[in-house]
Formats: sequence, C-alpha cells, structure tokens
Amino acid sequence: MSPDTLLDAYSGKVRVRIGGLLLRDGAMLLAAHRGLLPDGAPFWSPPGGGWQFGESIRAALVREFCEETGLAVQVGRFLHLHEFSSGNLQALELFFEVLADEAAHPQLGHDPEHGPDQQLLTELAWLTPRQLLQLPTAQVHPLLRLVLSSDDVFVPQTRFV
Repeated sequence: MSPDTLLDAYSGKVRVRIGGLLLRDGAMLLAAHRGLLPDGAPFWSPPGGGWQFGESIRAALVREFCEETGLAVQVGRFLHLHEFSSGNLQALELFFEVLADEAAHPQLGHDPEHGPDQQLLTELAWLTPRQLLQLPTAQVHPLLRLVLSSDDVFVPQTRFV
C-alpha cells in the first residue's frame, strides 16, 4: 500500500489532534508512524490522535493514548499548541502532560480507523533527547526537535508554521 493511500483519510482536512507527553527516567514514550516520510522512514511523535465530536479534549487523549499504547493515563497540564502543515496534511495539535502507573508497560496498539494492513503505527519506544538529536530532523516531530533535556518538554510552547 502506498504512503499516499494510507493518509487519504486525513488529506485536505483540518484536524484537531491531542497528544500526550509521558516521561520515565529521562525518556519520552513516542510512537513511530509510517506514511508521512519517503522510503518508509518512521516519523516519531507523542502518542495521540483525533478529537472526536462530542468528547472532551481530555477524554480524547485518554482514549487515543490507550488505543496506541494500551496505557490508562491521567491527563496533567496543558503544555503545547502546535500548527502542523505538511503537503495535504493540516492539523492543530494540543499536547498535554500525561501520567501512568510506573509498573504499566506500553504495548503497540492500533488505529481503529484503519484496517490491519493499513496501520500507521509501527513501533513504540522510550527515547531520550540525546537519541532524538541523533535521528534525521524530518523523522522527529517539530515539537521535539530542539529538546535538549526531558525537562524542556515542560516549557510551554506555541508553534505556528
């Protein structure tokens, strides 16, 4: 399946996305997505997804985080507002701190909007700021590209394209 086909459901629409920043031992839990970059390169971003009509923003984040990671989270502080625009994709992204039981281990989940062979999620990983800086810039969500310390994610940002 071509990357363009994977993203058809999101193309040409403005979406509101909710994302969660979960930190443990100086690393952030991130999800790799396929279809956004050429040659199958992963795009690493905080777990999250689309806000649906009729639900609160916090409920959307709890639902999306569970779908993608299997973790039940508690939503903490609002941290970042980010305007995402790339090709035919456009989103307003809201990022919150999330908290989860330290004993809970994330498991790669699924995106219910996509069939088994059309999943965008490919991997979950705990990545430190140092590891993110070693990746090609295009593979890291713009919000995380200049993070030098895990403490940096708690400095509120508003980023517009």
